[in-house]
Amino acid sequence: MSLASALAATVATADAAERVTLDRHGAWVSVEAYGPNVVHVTIAADKARALAAPGYGILADHADNSAFRQTQDSSGDTFASSALTLHVDAPPPPRAPGITDRYFAPQLAPVSLQVKNASGATVVDMTGWEMAPHDVAGEATYQVGATFTAPADEHYYGMGQNQESLGPLDLRGRVIDCKHWYDAPSGETVCVPFMVSSKGYGIIWDNPSETRFVAGINGRTRFQSKVGERVSFFVITGDTPEQIYSAYARVTGKTPIPPKAAFGLIQSKARYDSQAEILRVARTYREKNYPLDVMVLDWFYWTRMGQMDINPAEFPDPDGMNRQLHAMGMKSIVSVWPRFEQSSRYFKELDRRGYFLKDKNGKTVDGLPFRSDRAGALIDATNPDARQWFWTHMRDNILSHGFDYPWLDETEPDLVPDGYFFSIGSGDRYHNVYPLLHVEGVAKGMRAWKPDERVLILSRAAYLGSQRTGALFWSSDIDPSWEALQRQIPTGLNMTASGIAYWGNDIGGWQWLPQTTHATNKPLLDPSDARDTVGQNNDYPELFTRWFQYGTFLPTLRIHGMRKHTEIWAFGHEAEAILAKYDRLRYRLIPYIYSQAKKTYDTGAPFMRPLWMDFPDDPKVADLGTQYMFGPAFLVAPVTEQGQTQKDVYLPAGSDWYDFWTNEKLAGGRWVKVAAPIDRIPVFVRAGSIVPLGSDIPSTATKQSIAEIRVYPGKNADFALYDDDGTSYGYEKGQGTVTALHWDNASRSLRATGGDAALGRKVADLAKVMGK
Repeated sequence: MSLASALAATVATADAAERVTLDRHGAWVSVEAYGPNVVHVTIAADKARALAAPGYGILADHADNSAFRQTQDSSGDTFASSALTLHVDAPPPPRAPGITDRYFAPQLAPVSLQVKNASGATVVDMTGWEMAPHDVAGEATYQVGATFTAPADEHYYGMGQNQESLGPLDLRGRVIDCKHWYDAPSGETVCVPFMVSSKGYGIIWDNPSETRFVAGINGRTRFQSKVGERVSFFVITGDTPEQIYSAYARVTGKTPIPPKAAFGLIQSKARYDSQAEILRVARTYREKNYPLDVMVLDWFYWTRMGQMDINPAEFPDPDGMNRQLHAMGMKSIVSVWPRFEQSSRYFKELDRRGYFLKDKNGKTVDGLPFRSDRAGALIDATNPDARQWFWTHMRDNILSHGFDYPWLDETEPDLVPDGYFFSIGSGDRYHNVYPLLHVEGVAKGMRAWKPDERVLILSRAAYLGSQRTGALFWSSDIDPSWEALQRQIPTGLNMTASGIAYWGNDIGGWQWLPQTTHATNKPLLDPSDARDTVGQNNDYPELFTRWFQYGTFLPTLRIHGMRKHTEIWAFGHEAEAILAKYDRLRYRLIPYIYSQAKKTYDTGAPFMRPLWMDFPDDPKVADLGTQYMFGPAFLVAPVTEQGQTQKDVYLPAGSDWYDFWTNEKLAGGRWVKVAAPIDRIPVFVRAGSIVPLGSDIPSTATKQSIAEIRVYPGKNADFALYDDDGTSYGYEKGQGTVTALHWDNASRSLRATGGDAALGRKVADLAKVMGK
């Protein structure tokens, strides 16, 4: 299409398949919208590349250009809606070559563009793009990238999971290697190439190869991917996080509501040796009256890797085991790996079908030569037939024995694809897509198998769109150390800022626990009756307790680790009393948390979120990654130092705050020193909040009533209390109840409308106005 004919083809159309392509002296620029506040820009030297569909993770059928109008003048082309304006500059006039052009002249025609928000402020200024030729995995390709201006006051967040920070949150001034890397020194990195700016916009970078994100260095921000033949990215604008994340969900998929059991306690370790041990642990939770929802069976319950069986010597009756767990009101999760030893029963079949990752000679890759503990071939989840094979055999061989949910471990995968080949192309080109394709294949299979039971999957890695699979993500095999705990807080906040709302970590850390410690402070908890678990690691009961307190205010609460014991009674009687207290608190919070899950489904916005999302006008929170909001009410500041009994906490400006434990009211906009004895994590509640608390229950299988509704006065407040059956997809059809709670601060009265009529009749009796 010529430039003239492109200009004649106005974008204003309801046909979601139509896009406009502009010729900039041989650089083709394609523009397509995904609703009024999202534009997809593709730039390539080859027109066919510019017109190609977006990559993995993107829902191409959600394109919608109907809100935009196109105009053209001497300055270039403008595409405008009520929420966003994209201007693609006209090509610059030709110039005479200079003396250095024979060495440094660009081979690409220049392209520049700007995006303005609904207020007319320029939020994105792309100054250039690149396609640098090189060979990767025997393929002639390009390093591709784009450069944007970086105002001095701009802050950057997201880009997946990166565990390098001990507290600072802002990515500005950092270079992020956006790739799945299990062996990253500070903890596994996970690439979700979605960046959100403090300027009220986000950029989805549409390239699954290893990507470098350079954030605000020397006045420039840059995305640069190892493999590609085009530049492809989406710009989202929005005045609120909800506007940005709802658009992100439109492009990459909605976050479903997990089954309610996902919000209770999930008990795991590496590993339970037998069904007798699993049942003993489950019964002990019930005997001690400690709430528990899920028991997890981790790896090596099989006879060998890839056998896809259950060892009858250790688990003689898995069906009966699961029946007993279900009778106790518990669910079960079982780990299934995507690797197959050569001696396993399916290896030859899968090898013959070509369902494994291959080397350059077409030979199946078996393990990694530099890691002797990594044996087995990786099933090629990029092949839809291989995905279907894996799902059906996992269903028939394992899940059919009564297990409720799968744990898809090794979704990075450990078997690094670089230099090897998937069915769709080189592992270098598609380095980051495996977790999306592998997990989504199973998720679709599960939904077809049990269409009215919500999917839940544990997954260790993610990519664009992974939030739509029903997976719970965690930060991989981190150390059982104070340092690792400290790193989790900013790590999780940037992961949720990447659109991955359901993120958590192994409570207590996963790796082997050193049997001594270098702690210099006296432990705050007595370890003498926990020697069987901790040895001489005297401060580990304290660490585990602090970690569990933090986990109480995470989207998911899951104990795990390479310990002899991991249950909450395994760390001494002093620790046990505190852990039981927080276990019960977690269950009392479920009505509040579950209502946030519904809001995340509706808006895409995470409910565990950094402070900048809720307090954008307070500059002191822009880089604060040591505390966070948990839903609209709670500010949480985990204790991450051994022996610490008080903590400095920043209370954001624009609100008063109540100490959750003492009910003391404090003004915001300042740092306060907060008492943090070992049984207390600093938590504050924003003035003008409503917090419904549920009754004590052994698990979410028991119907939970509302025990009290706490009101933290100071301004009018609203809360949408949501509930449903907790297991089905009825919520997608509008089923479930939403009870609107409203606090009138002037009359100091709470009322309920809609939804649960019985609750509405007794809301006055349940209301508890907090404060001294």
